[in-house]
Parts: sequence; C-alpha cells; structure tokens
Amino acid sequence: MAHTRIRKFNTKETYPEQNLDNDLCQAVVAGNIVFLRGQIGQDLDTRESVGIGDVTAQTERAMYNVKMLLEESGSHLDHVCKIVIYLVDPRYREAVYREVGKWLKGVYPVSTGLVVSALARPEWLVEIDITAVIPEGYKS
Repeated sequence: MAHTRIRKFNTKETYPEQNLDNDLCQAVVAGNIVFLRGQIGQDLDTRESVGIGDVTAQTERAMYNVKMLLEESGSHLDHVCKIVIYLVDPRYREAVYREVGKWLKGVYPVSTGLVVSALARPEWLVEIDITAVIPEGYKS
C-alpha cells in the first residue's frame, strides 16, 4: 500500500535552535486512514507560534490546522475517529475541551487526555493528535 505524505519538512528548519535532522510531515494517508502530526498553536506556513500565553487561542489554531490538514488529505473533521490532547497544566482542560468541542460537535470521536511536563517548545501549552478516516466514496 502506498502512503501519501503531506507537507513534508525537516526538523533542521522547524527547530533551528536544536541540533536535529529528521524528515517528517504533517499528515500521512495510509489507505483510508489519516494520521496527523500533533498540532499546536503554530502557523504551518510561517512556522510562527500563535497565541503565546493563551491556551484557548493555541487550541483554536491547532484545530484550524487539523481541519486544513484533513481537507488536504481528502478527509474532514466529521471523519475524526480519535483525538489525543496533551496539556502542560490540568487547569487548561476546561478551556481546551470547550474549544475542541466547538470544532467536533456531533462527531463523537474516542478521546484521551494527558497532562505532560512540557511540549517541544516552552511556549506551547496544548498539542492535539488526530486520527481520521476517508470514507469510501467520500469527495472532499
């Protein structure tokens, strides 16, 4: 089975302050399954962090990225199957889940929430990991 890799990049460019050299991408389509890279409050085109200090703004941007990447992959928010939310502070849970709920109203994915000590950059407060499908015959 061939995989389609969407928005390829190298970590040398994304994390210039770190000594990394990994070839990654934002999404992989394998058959009818779409795997997204964990999304954060970052503009995917400029790589600039957005919503610094504001977990709701970061969540909104992460979900915007999710929607955009799913559509680029041939899927849609309606086809999200699993969501994993990483928070750096449990007090952010209500604000983050309220924002995610706006984007996934009526979708009913399975969900896992984790509190972690940190994300890849100190300004990131939330990261959202998504798995979705492309239903047979679906045209985005």
